[in-house]
Amino acid sequence: MNRIAIAALSLACLAAAGCQSSLSGDTYSRDQARREMSVRLGTVESVREVTIEGTKSNIGTATGAAVGGLAGGRGSTAGAIAGAVVGGVAGALIEEGATRRSGLEITVRLDTGRVIAIVQEGDEKFAVGERVRLVGASTNTRVSRY
Repeated sequence: MNRIAIAALSLACLAAAGCQSSLSGDTYSRDQARREMSVRLGTVESVREVTIEGTKSNIGTATGAAVGGLAGGRGSTAGAIAGAVVGGVAGALIEEGATRRSGLEITVRLDTGRVIAIVQEGDEKFAVGERVRLVGASTNTRVSRY
């Protein structure tokens, strides 16, 4: 692939990455706004740094395949096919890498005695023994300082 094709592929994947929703404890989706959510209180038992894998939406794959096919196909069907395959793989890897996030696995002992763990982006730090509140439902819960 030539430099222009690689640059176009990278820009397309980064644009797709910008569409990824945040996994931060401070960000709410439009669907969560103006909805009642439960609040539970607890104490942090442990905090562990984790990696939240990136998006695998096929946008990077499709964009890479299109750019690779165009770049490799100047007068050659075989070149277009090979370019599309290589471009598709590269696009998928670029998309996943560009949308990968650092996160925290926060283990909390709820006041009820139950122990749970929540993974969210690592934009807010938590300390063992710190009081926290968990907001949301079992399918979408966030941890924040109390």
